[in-house]
Amino acid sequence: MDSPHKPRSFSSNLFFFFLLVSSNLLTFFISNTFKISSCSLYQQTYKAIATASSNSATPFVVDDGVQVSDKPATDLDLPSEFLAFTSPHKLPLGFNTNFDSDEINPPVGRPCTMFPDLLRRYMSYRVNGSCPDDELLGQKLLLKGCEPLPRRRCRPASQQEYVEPYPLPESLWTTPSDSSVVWTAYTCKNYECLINRMKTQKAFDDCKDCFDLNGREKNRWSSTKGAGLDFSIDEVLAVKKPGTIRIGLDIGGGVATFAVRMREKNITILTTSMNLNGPFNTFIASRGVIPLYISISQRLPFFDNTLDIVHSMHVLSNWIPTTLLHFLFFDIYRVLRPGGLFWLDHFFCVGEQFEQIYAPLIESIGFIKVKWVIGRKMDRGPELNEMYLSALLEKPLKNSW
Repeated sequence: MDSPHKPRSFSSNLFFFFLLVSSNLLTFFISNTFKISSCSLYQQTYKAIATASSNSATPFVVDDGVQVSDKPATDLDLPSEFLAFTSPHKLPLGFNTNFDSDEINPPVGRPCTMFPDLLRRYMSYRVNGSCPDDELLGQKLLLKGCEPLPRRRCRPASQQEYVEPYPLPESLWTTPSDSSVVWTAYTCKNYECLINRMKTQKAFDDCKDCFDLNGREKNRWSSTKGAGLDFSIDEVLAVKKPGTIRIGLDIGGGVATFAVRMREKNITILTTSMNLNGPFNTFIASRGVIPLYISISQRLPFFDNTLDIVHSMHVLSNWIPTTLLHFLFFDIYRVLRPGGLFWLDHFFCVGEQFEQIYAPLIESIGFIKVKWVIGRKMDRGPELNEMYLSALLEKPLKNSW
């Protein structure tokens, strides 16, 4: 059957061949004429930012190949700075075997997007400028599960008349200067108020007497007075060979007195703490030990089998949903090295809960019981039938998986 299309003539083919060659040559000429390396492009970009930032209030943003969604932020109900941070960013040098990709995805907590109104307020600021004074807003997002919070391109508020901290070891047991804190997020506006609030304030506050370093903090973990629930640090350290407890973590450690006590024994402890109506993290840092501003919901930021000891007092208790508590205990087990210690200090619950829920839950993790002391919790009255557990648990030295 004959084809309906007539074959092209030789002259037509020659014309198309000439057109193709000409376009390729033109493209080659243009690309070589205006060629510039990626390195010099970034240098020019950052020079432009440095120059323009000093002369203009207009924010400048580096375009590093971020693939932001085609939908505008208003359609996604998410702020543009959040999208700019969290969208995939192209790696300047291309494919990276560590990432197994040519782009990087900055991490933020999945629930961040569940609270677009709060997130929009948190991510509304002038790029290269000052951050809003919004500590309470950031902490609210964090406690709702927006953890880690997205990074921001602004400078946080700080005191104008900042005074440097006391030198070590004086700083360990000295109340820092009021000028080390931005007080707008707290009921108290100075440390004297915080120290006296146990006497002057009727309302509940977390760790209400913690800031008084001459009160109960002065003797915590230094003696074994009590009903056997109060282990001393010396008592716990004696379980292991001298010098083998070197690094660790205190979960929900208030003003980090546990870390200070351990530092005096040349042991490095990081302390997690929230700023619940008090500048806990600032106070911890002023003492000369390290605060970690994370909630108990976050996966512990340590590699497997690395820490010698994990401690927690009061914080890990029956107010935490049981399944989440199970995950948390396994995360503690994960970061402890074989032979590492978990000091569960004054875990509290109702009497019947202990036998039915918490004792089996703790035993399921796989720790070895070194100390296991149960006592009554009487501060709210005996009719509540509340109880404490203080336990020293060891991750097996062998077959710990």
